[in-house]
Amino acid sequence: MSEISLKKQPVVLIIEDEPGDAELIRIQLLERDPKAFDVYLVPSLTEAKSQLEQKNLKPDVILLDLNLPDSTGPETVKRCRAIAPEVPLVVLTGLDDHQATEVAIEAGAEDYLSKGDDASSIRKAIRYALLRHDRDANERLALTVFNHAREGIMITSAQGIILEVNASFTRITGYSREEAVGHTPSLLSSGHHTPEFYEEFWVTLFERGHWEGEIWNRRKNGEVFVENMTVSAVRDPSGEITQFVALFTDITEQKEQQTQLEHLAHFDALTDLPNRVLFNYRLNQSTAYADRHGTRIAVAYLDLDGFKPVNDIHGHAAGDVVLQEVAKRMQACLRDEDTLARLGGDEFALVLESVQVPEYLDGLLERLQAAVSEAVAWKGHSLHVTASIGVTFYPQEPPVDISQLMHQADEAMYTAKQQGKNCYSLYPLSFS
Repeated sequence: MSEISLKKQPVVLIIEDEPGDAELIRIQLLERDPKAFDVYLVPSLTEAKSQLEQKNLKPDVILLDLNLPDSTGPETVKRCRAIAPEVPLVVLTGLDDHQATEVAIEAGAEDYLSKGDDASSIRKAIRYALLRHDRDANERLALTVFNHAREGIMITSAQGIILEVNASFTRITGYSREEAVGHTPSLLSSGHHTPEFYEEFWVTLFERGHWEGEIWNRRKNGEVFVENMTVSAVRDPSGEITQFVALFTDITEQKEQQTQLEHLAHFDALTDLPNRVLFNYRLNQSTAYADRHGTRIAVAYLDLDGFKPVNDIHGHAAGDVVLQEVAKRMQACLRDEDTLARLGGDEFALVLESVQVPEYLDGLLERLQAAVSEAVAWKGHSLHVTASIGVTFYPQEPPVDISQLMHQADEAMYTAKQQGKNCYSLYPLSFS
């Protein structure tokens, strides 16, 4: 077989502590062409590291004796890999040291040579090591990406058995490679999704060859988390699915932040009551329900009496405590289907569902006023406020919209203020 020229003058680093053996190999490499290889000889890993780091030596291949003054056996391969991770290694062994050879290959060597091999075999081993290393470059790159990807990676068989996972899979799920391989992804199931969800998942995956979405899974410690996952089918040349590759990222924190932002967009930060946006939405829903089912709702506007003096005398911190306490007390007076919202400042609004006038309404308004009037303790002080409430009703004749309802309730509330505060007023309507 003719020798293969990969490079005009490959750099060969021979790590061998026996000077005679090292020199013999150098002669064998150069006997046919003194410029065939650029050869460097060092007696130890320590000296090799010095050449690579301090003298910037860049070998194309390393011939490595397993037994050196500073390292012996297969550990020598691992240590050499650490100082020259991208350089192909050819191990030098004794003639009958087959076991050491096998272990060295498993440790990361590309090939091996028995000391005493002829010159042609040595040159061919170097050429083949270079070719093999170049051929496997894409595989090594893929393995590097697999091991260092921030995304969790899970590879399964066509039957859904986990074949391989990466370090990020373990970091995210808590399951080691040994605990995951051989199981199915149901190992992570949280019980959050329905059988129909998984049925649609598999249908999409087989029909389109990929699926992307959010899945709620459970870590080894029992904690539920949310992942954004992409699953792709791997097919052989005949089109048959052989494997599935799943990539996922943990988006639990982002989901929590999103939930918090959505909550802030619809709820008052101080009292945690619905804000004006959510109140308007619920009011629209309530009027639509009343139209469909022939029921009546009450819409109330409530303003606190005496709140400004609390702020002026005791400060805004005291005012905040009053608002929080009053909000909790009023909420406790309502049914689950009713809505209490803070519109801003000391102004509140209510939607009271399926109201029969006056049986339910009178008693509720009195309870609300009593709840508001109860003293609020703050730093040794008893803080007092009362409520002026204006109420209107829906539906009406002629028909009114949401903004008209709120305007009527506001007018009725101001009437209550003019009547001496701490009372309620109904928007003047006649009911059939």
